[in-house]
Amino acid sequence: MPDEKFDEKEQEKSEEKSSEEKSSEEKSPEEKNWDEKYRRDPLSSIIWACILIWAGLVFLAYNLGWLNFQTISGLLKGFNLNPWSAVLIGAGVIILFGVAIRLLVPEYRRSITWSVFLAAILIGVGLGNIFNWVATGGIILITLGLLIIFRGFRSEHRE
Repeated sequence: MPDEKFDEKEQEKSEEKSSEEKSSEEKSPEEKNWDEKYRRDPLSSIIWACILIWAGLVFLAYNLGWLNFQTISGLLKGFNLNPWSAVLIGAGVIILFGVAIRLLVPEYRRSITWSVFLAAILIGVGLGNIFNWVATGGIILITLGLLIIFRGFRSEHRE
């Protein structure tokens, strides 16, 4: 009797393995490489974890009274600093650090275009809360436009 249960479990395991092999055989070599590259890339997870930790620290410090944005805004006359501004600017800066790591470390290289766009938008929205939206919005659009132009030159150069 115990041998039958063992045989059934072994048969189930082999069926699961064969179904996994079939699904991996259905993928093209490019898809396999893409999947493997993202499994080996913990950087994205680390970046998002750092963003969550940063946001948590800002809100915790603000709620406990350790971070007084009114006092900071008073010192920086004319700037309207608040917790959301700090979170958004910090998140953008963290993403830019991730972009720098991707550019410097060959193992983590992949397209950074969307990361730069997201960082520019987050920093821009954070600065828009501090400064005037008229100036900040224009700066964001100019920056994104320049990034698109540079990307176009870069992709032409590769071909």
